[in-house]
Amino acid sequence: MSVKAKALYTFLSENNGEISIQENEELIIFDENSVDGWFQGENSRGERGIFPASYVEIIRSRSNSNVTDCSISPAGSLGKDFSTPNTSLHYPQNDYDDDDYDDWDDWDDRSTVVDDADHTRNPGANGHAPENPMTNNPNVHYRPKLASRQDSITSSRKGSMVGRNLNRFSSFVRSGVEAFVLGDVPMMAKIAETYSIDMGPLGPRWKENPKPFSCSIEDPTKQTKFKGIKTYISYRVTPSHTGRPVYRRYKHFDWLYNRLLHKFTVISVPHLPEKQATGRFEEDFIEKRKRRLILWMNHMTSHPVLSQYEGFEHFLMCADDKQWKLGKRRAEKDEMVGAHFMLTLQIPKEHQDLQDVEERVDNFKAFARKMDDSVMQLTHVASELVRKHLGGFRKEFQRLGNAFQSISHAFTLDPPYRSDGLNNAISHTGRTYENIGELFAEQPKYDLFHMLDKLSLYQGLLANFPDIIHLQKGAFAKVKESQRMSDEGKMDQDEADGIRKRCRTVGFALQAEMSHFHQRREVDFKDMMQAYLREQIAFYQRVVQQLERTLRMYDCL
Repeated sequence: MSVKAKALYTFLSENNGEISIQENEELIIFDENSVDGWFQGENSRGERGIFPASYVEIIRSRSNSNVTDCSISPAGSLGKDFSTPNTSLHYPQNDYDDDDYDDWDDWDDRSTVVDDADHTRNPGANGHAPENPMTNNPNVHYRPKLASRQDSITSSRKGSMVGRNLNRFSSFVRSGVEAFVLGDVPMMAKIAETYSIDMGPLGPRWKENPKPFSCSIEDPTKQTKFKGIKTYISYRVTPSHTGRPVYRRYKHFDWLYNRLLHKFTVISVPHLPEKQATGRFEEDFIEKRKRRLILWMNHMTSHPVLSQYEGFEHFLMCADDKQWKLGKRRAEKDEMVGAHFMLTLQIPKEHQDLQDVEERVDNFKAFARKMDDSVMQLTHVASELVRKHLGGFRKEFQRLGNAFQSISHAFTLDPPYRSDGLNNAISHTGRTYENIGELFAEQPKYDLFHMLDKLSLYQGLLANFPDIIHLQKGAFAKVKESQRMSDEGKMDQDEADGIRKRCRTVGFALQAEMSHFHQRREVDFKDMMQAYLREQIAFYQRVVQQLERTLRMYDCL
């Protein structure tokens, strides 16, 4: 329920999602229950976002009086149950495909009750909600616990501890990387999985998968269950290293995608093809989804880290229903996720100056922003060209063909002077241009559709990087703050060195991901441009062949 409020102090926004407020400014708060010390609302200029709860006071009107009761709502003091999503915020909604989000009884029929200690449902570093290892199972129920104020601004562990970020909505905080950098993530007794980073000629890079493989997605087939009540599309998925096909629905891909987002904080996980509310069983939509799932799978198998994930292997290889459920539960109980994933990284011993790393990250940030703009521009141009191929070009060539046909018909109206050979040639010319119009209408499925598929994949990859880069920026800030506190005698140098060491891990991981992105970008865009040009050449050759055959009809006159 929205309530009115007044700003006690001026707050200037510094991050995405925040809004600035001025002292004494009238505000609207969408939900008076603060989330980690932040309200979401609207200022007097109509801007919507979050601002500190401790900077405002809620204006309450007493029911039987004209007296206004104003009270300050301190950060975290309302004891919100963070296990329940705040409906005034934006969360991923599963309101598109019934097929993609139907019941999961065929996956897991257990109903479990577990404690939810301190997990929020805020979006993670890749733009989706980080989950408790069991949260994506709707049969699991959570006992809510009240939020604590301990982490709102600073830790109570010791007075010299580096301060926590005020904005608890930032990806640096939500991802757990802040806790990792500050040393609040306990070391595990045994870490079963490790991912290595090597130093390449251009900097850090992920160590390649020692057993590389590819995977095909074919034969989308309409299936039913519950005696025809439920309908869905099944895809045949065949990994090259086993040669044994498994059959997966879109919801299986979506389950895997969310496990990847939850686990791999510093990796740009490719977005799945978009959902669709209607027309899910139309041939064009099924074909488009298959093409984009193939690109998604190609990116997965080419990534040195994602391709080795145990949950991915389970997705590709498990064909038994019972074993599927066991593997699914095991993946959902994986402890090495988010901040703990950082403990699995083995980084090079080479020294890297943090200022040099920051400069490299800034350069990549500028590059990614420009590439994102360029990809969006090319997407717009290609989409407009598709529209013209399907509509404008076809119609124009049909009009030209009809005009030639009209000329031919006119030449037949005065029999003494008619020339059947010329008339037939002109009439054939009209039909040729009508055929060329159809060729234009058919051509996008051979070239432009594939270009748009690849551009869509990269739009998703690029959209992930601002939050991932923010993780490194946050880590840099903690290093600088800890060194300052050490110089002032407020922190042991050993503790500051520990923060710097953990920041190196974040930096190496980000640089390795940047390196992989560039490597794949060169391969993918080379393939995209070659394929487009080959299809364009073949298309215009078909047009030329038709025109040449028509031209030869005039040579015989």
